[in-house]
Amino acid sequence: MKLDRFIVPSKTTIKLKDYDPAYTDGLTDKAAAQAELKEGVQKLAKYQDILYAQNSYALLIVFQAMDAAGKDSTIKHVMSGVNPQGCQVFSFKSPSSEELDHDYLWRTNRALPERGRIGIFNRSYYEEVLVVRVHPELLAKQTLPAEANGKEIWEKRFKQINHFEKYLVDNGVIVLKFFLNVSKKEQKKRFLDRINQPEKNWKFSVFDAKERQHWDEYMEAYEAVFSNTSTDYAPWHIIPADNKWFTRLVVSDIIVSKLKAMNLSYPTVSDVHRTELLEAKKLLESED
Repeated sequence: MKLDRFIVPSKTTIKLKDYDPAYTDGLTDKAAAQAELKEGVQKLAKYQDILYAQNSYALLIVFQAMDAAGKDSTIKHVMSGVNPQGCQVFSFKSPSSEELDHDYLWRTNRALPERGRIGIFNRSYYEEVLVVRVHPELLAKQTLPAEANGKEIWEKRFKQINHFEKYLVDNGVIVLKFFLNVSKKEQKKRFLDRINQPEKNWKFSVFDAKERQHWDEYMEAYEAVFSNTSTDYAPWHIIPADNKWFTRLVVSDIIVSKLKAMNLSYPTVSDVHRTELLEAKKLLESED
């Protein structure tokens, strides 16, 4: 599978209508895809172990999507083989009063992964140029000074986010960004499924249906995000999300491909340490 096809080219204005949410690259065998995903999970576990041992880089994975696109289940399945010691997941809901008293990057800055770890953002700082753009009344709650607000606020934030991600990459935090592209038709189907199955009722609220009424506004906001913040150092990946089995496979392949390209390696043992290991071995072997 050519993974480059899912990347949004930098400095390119895109339209989401050009990206098919039901695309599967010609794959139709769900069972075969699940078997391939299992192999990807094993590879990811291997690379994560080396990442953790090397302790030089960190990997930040950002997931954005409309409701019911499958962010939670994708994280669950793709990261199922990862050692919990080396991975952390943060879900960003509506900001608290404390968070609103800080700059908009503050709460996500606090959750960045340490070296050697994989950090996953289920929604992220991109909410500040998505939901806040669709619902501009939320800006009032941020009590911004006049110079930080105004007509150019979104362009300013795009630049700030680009600078922020460049800073991360320059300091060893690799950034992978995924948009799970679900169709409006498939979202409706999944919403009804959550309503009709009692065990899934907890996943749905009336607010989800109300937000759906802003679908076109969200699509425009996402297009602006991709066109302005997909860069060579932190590109956006638009992943077809109408078929969850394909979504998970592609996300897994991209993460594994990125980790492989980082040329990770276990730390080299010094001569002094090696001598100490041999001495320890002799002591252990001399025991009764």
